[in-house]
Amino acid sequence: MKPSTPPGARERDAGPAAASTCAAPGWFRVPTLAVAHLAIIVASNYFVQWPLELFGVLTTWGAFTFPLVFVATDLTVRLLGQRPARRVVARVMGPALLASYVVSVLFQEGRFQGFGALAGFDTFVARIALASLVAYVVGQLVDIAVFDRLRRRPQWWLAPAASTVVGSALDTALFFGVAFHRSSDAFMAEHWVQIAFVDYATKLVISLLAFLPLYRALLEVLARPLQPAPRAA
Repeated sequence: MKPSTPPGARERDAGPAAASTCAAPGWFRVPTLAVAHLAIIVASNYFVQWPLELFGVLTTWGAFTFPLVFVATDLTVRLLGQRPARRVVARVMGPALLASYVVSVLFQEGRFQGFGALAGFDTFVARIALASLVAYVVGQLVDIAVFDRLRRRPQWWLAPAASTVVGSALDTALFFGVAFHRSSDAFMAEHWVQIAFVDYATKLVISLLAFLPLYRALLEVLARPLQPAPRAA
């Protein structure tokens, strides 16, 4: 009978310690990761209100925060597996919908509107919050599936790059489509496709140039070789 695999043990990407069996640190578990996802979503809903011109392309500061969700998800699949990664998404769904709505109502155009703004129900903001939820859930589940399928390939970068390209594409298309297709905002209703394309291209460049190396660095820090148990004297 073969010994069972230690909890959290997963094979590594090809790299300096490719032959090692590794485990995530004790705090790298579903509850902690769910809190991290929710924090990134809340931050992104705030920073998306702040425009930024980058190499002549108009984007928002949210393009620097939301891709961190894909980094966290890819590390989860690598170190814990598909099922814990899906459990993280399941735990975040409800709180993310509420948090997205509350943050978007309280902070409009980057300014705090006061808690009185929550007294009424804003259907326009509610639609955006729902779009954020749909995009997050679908994008993350697809990211998990793609990453898991490719994570045993020898190229360490292939799984996180491919999963980010596909997951982020679905996330962006669903968010802008659900939020602004035939929206009451005439400008967004007319131009959401072009804006979505620019947003996706910007996030993709940032993810591949900055967050892909970040994934590798965090993997090196979080994954550690399992030490054999000391023999009894």
